[in-house]
Amino acid sequence: MPHEEPFTISLLEVELGSFEGPSQTVLLRTNQGEIHARLHRPENAGDAGIVWVGGAGGGLSGPARGLYPRLAQQLTSAGLTSLRVDYRRPNDLLHCTLDTLLGAAYLEGLGCSRLVLVGHSFGGAVVITAGANSEAVVGVAALSSQTYGTDAVGDLSPRALLLLHGSADEILPDRCSRLLFKHARDPKEVHLYPGCGHGLDECRAEVDRDLLNWLSRLLTSGQDGLASAAP
Repeated sequence: MPHEEPFTISLLEVELGSFEGPSQTVLLRTNQGEIHARLHRPENAGDAGIVWVGGAGGGLSGPARGLYPRLAQQLTSAGLTSLRVDYRRPNDLLHCTLDTLLGAAYLEGLGCSRLVLVGHSFGGAVVITAGANSEAVVGVAALSSQTYGTDAVGDLSPRALLLLHGSADEILPDRCSRLLFKHARDPKEVHLYPGCGHGLDECRAEVDRDLLNWLSRLLTSGQDGLASAAP
């Protein structure tokens, strides 16, 4: 039997499970293992969706004390579908990128033709790489992002890029996002939060506000770009 190519991933089956609060468990079975996810699907779902991915440790909640489920549910009122994805192999950039792209493809199958990818820390590199390789992606948000593995940031345009970073980040200094901003092309935007750490807990309200505003402008207006906002 020929050896299976390890750098491709195919969706074999989707299993929809029980509801955990407002989100539904989703199991994406692939030729490379199982991806666990949570789906926030509004009754009045439109053609836009968001894929949320974590840092090097994976997970489903994101930074800022549960940013992902909190905002995903708020955005259902605007008809936006969200999928929170937990990596098969955390801290493996290639496989995490493939997981993100497969999550995006799943949302496309639900009718979401315009997508935004959101990732934190290591996940910033994941969504930048995945975003540059998906025609359905209209925007990428990288929160407290690393720079390693972000060579594709210059290829995101005309997709919109949002960078959020705390100035007191004890793991990845805010110069990471400033460098990404420098190397990215328009449309791009960056917000730096004084005194805020890597997990964005101290600036939770500001992060919620800025990310919600950006997502709303990008996905509910039907426009794929934003004007630049220099640091």
